[in-house]
Amino acid sequence: MSTVDAEANFSKWHGLGNDYIIVAARDLPFKLTPERTIVICDRHFGIGSDGVLLWSGDEASGFSLEIHNPDGSMAALSGNGMRMLAKYLYQNGFAKDASLTVSTSAGVIKPTVQPDGQVRVFMGNARLGGRGIAGYEGAADQSEAVGVRLEAAGEEFSFTFVDMGNPHCVIETADLAAVEMERLGPALENHHLFTNRANVEFVKVTGPAEVSMRVWERGVGETSACGTGACAVAVAACRAGSVKTPVTVHLPGGDLLIEVHPDLGVHMTGPAEETYNGVMSKEFVNRIMELQE
Repeated sequence: MSTVDAEANFSKWHGLGNDYIIVAARDLPFKLTPERTIVICDRHFGIGSDGVLLWSGDEASGFSLEIHNPDGSMAALSGNGMRMLAKYLYQNGFAKDASLTVSTSAGVIKPTVQPDGQVRVFMGNARLGGRGIAGYEGAADQSEAVGVRLEAAGEEFSFTFVDMGNPHCVIETADLAAVEMERLGPALENHHLFTNRANVEFVKVTGPAEVSMRVWERGVGETSACGTGACAVAVAACRAGSVKTPVTVHLPGGDLLIEVHPDLGVHMTGPAEETYNGVMSKEFVNRIMELQE
């Protein structure tokens, strides 16, 4: 295969420790395939991250976002990723208005960069059911997947399924530290009840309007934070009557504020921080291009 004389600019960001590579589609001299994503996200042989945010478009025509997981799969939505992208676009002048509109495979998302640097995002309307869980494909008010029981890794769990544009299995526990995430996460993520796998959240209610959680992200593993996971946990806890909105969600990487509205519309507010800007070298670009397209 012939080599190319090209580099590729990127930016590295994190939201509460959940880190992503942000890159414009126009800046990549290659198509982003699963095999290439795996290498780019590798923390030893690549840049290293929990995924790649591949964006396109402009303020006039509208922005679009693809979310590539480090195992090569695609995610429909990332709450942390959306905060990062919104602040990145606004901070770098790609968006002049602090309120943006971004198209994703989960629908249109509307983030706003606030004067204090926090980003508030309308995440759409949650569903307590849907196509992501077998037997609960109907409308949320007809088939809520609340208190569903399943067996995984030799244990029995009761969970609430929340569709935030991506699937979430929310499980309440009395002891977060005791959860064996490396053993239970994969077993629950890949359970046959979930038609396209699921993100898994273990949650403990810690106050009238606060919860603590740990998350196993589909296609990633345990992470320090998950925006859609925090939204799902808040929705499940509000539905159970365990907390009142707005809910402060404590994650290993920090806190998010989640507002759950009566129609299950969800707003999320939290930080996003640039770590560094970089350039994929010509040597690295050519190594990537040697991989299967």
